[in-house]
Parts: sequence; C-alpha cells; structure tokens
Amino acid sequence: MEIVIVPDAAAGGELIAAAIADLLTRKPDALLGVATGSTPLPIYQALAGKVHSTGLDVSRARICQLDEYVGLPKGHPESYRSVVLREVVEPLGLTESSFMGPDGSAEDIAAACLAYDQALTAAGGVDLQLLGIGTDGHIGFNEPCSSLASRTRIKTLTEQTRVDNARFFNNLDEVPHHVITQGIGTILEARHLVLLATGEAKADAVALTVEGPVSALVPASALQLHPHATVVVDEAAASGLKLADYFRATWAAKPSWQSI
Repeated sequence: MEIVIVPDAAAGGELIAAAIADLLTRKPDALLGVATGSTPLPIYQALAGKVHSTGLDVSRARICQLDEYVGLPKGHPESYRSVVLREVVEPLGLTESSFMGPDGSAEDIAAACLAYDQALTAAGGVDLQLLGIGTDGHIGFNEPCSSLASRTRIKTLTEQTRVDNARFFNNLDEVPHHVITQGIGTILEARHLVLLATGEAKADAVALTVEGPVSALVPASALQLHPHATVVVDEAAASGLKLADYFRATWAAKPSWQSI
C-alpha cells in the first residue's frame, strides 16, 4: 500500500486524474470504477480539464459503478446512476453506452447483484477503482463487519451512513435503507485501487485503514491485502497517522518515472 499526503483536495484530484490519464494512454479502453459523493469530485473535474486542455482521448474509456441505492426510481436525480452520468460520463464527453452499473430498481435484487458481479468479470475486470471512505471505515457500502470475501450484494445502511448521506436529499426520511454494493472481495479484484480521503473527519478511519490491523470492523483495511493500492489523503485526513513523516519521505524519494 502506498500512502500519498497532499496539501489539499484539489492536489489529490490532480494527482489521481494524472494517474487515470496515464492509464488511458496505455490502455484506451480501460474500465474505470468510479465512486460517488463529494470527495471524488476534484478527480472528475481535473480529468475533464485534461480532456479539454490536452486533448486526452477518453472516447474508448468505460465507466462502472461501485454501488447503487435500492428502491429509487430510474432517473431519480440522487440515484448513483444519475450522479455518475451527471458528474463523470457527461463531462468526459462519453455516452451511456460506455457505462455499466447494477439495477437498484430490479424486482429480483439478488439476481441483479449476481448479474452485475458477472458483468464486471465479463468486461475483463476493473482496471482502476476509485474509492472513498466513510467515517466508520466503510468502502463502497460495505459497512463495518462486512465479509472481506464478500461479493456484490444488497446491504442495509447504518444510521450513521444514512445521516452522512442525508445532505444529498431533502431530509433523512428520503435516504434509502438498502443499497447494492460491490463486495470487498469484488473490489479487491480491481487491478489498481485508489482511495481518496479529505478532511479531519476521516482522520481516524484513515489511520485505522493504513496502520491498524486488517479487520472486518474497518472494511477499508482490506486494502492492505491488495498488491497495488494507493491511499491519497490531504493533511487533515493524514493528521492521525503515526508514520506520516515516513510516508512523506517515501513519496519524495519516489522515482520520477513511477506513477502512483
């Protein structure tokens, strides 16, 4: 696991967008796993900026969802499909044909979960999966005590996660209780995992993820098991790290030819 401490969220977005641009240059049809929420927005903004300012060709890129609410009608503005189309697909000049995600409005949710898990494999697997982290250490919607071998499935949200996400709805009552999420086992199959965390509220979760034991109580700690995982944090999110100075030193000494 590589830990990169950056000055702020914008710097983290630029760094990760550059890594995605490098990937798309090497593999134009790469499958990019995207996360929702406010944290990854600087990544998508920086990537769209590169497309428009440098002519980066993303026309063959493919986009896939990490998770989706269960029960929201198709086209609901806060369904993650709508969010990804609005914040990632459209700004990059892509179309819905480049996008894949689970069906949170399906009558048979269990079948929809299995179908999406199989679709990711059939697509050749995720090349780079972006992740955020919850204040309780969850990734995707794998809440604490999720199996580290779990596959795409339905999950019940904790009250804390619903409270955290209520800012995107009119009130807490509108936040669904259930979601479809890639499981931790599914996430770990991506070739490169990139987690971005910003703000002091994420400091404890980041410290437990990076320096604590691998534990289902902190789902993000499973990144320690991955051969190519990168954790990018701003100074506030890094404030709980005991080895912060070491992480800064290793980043400063990193060869210029080696990307994240």
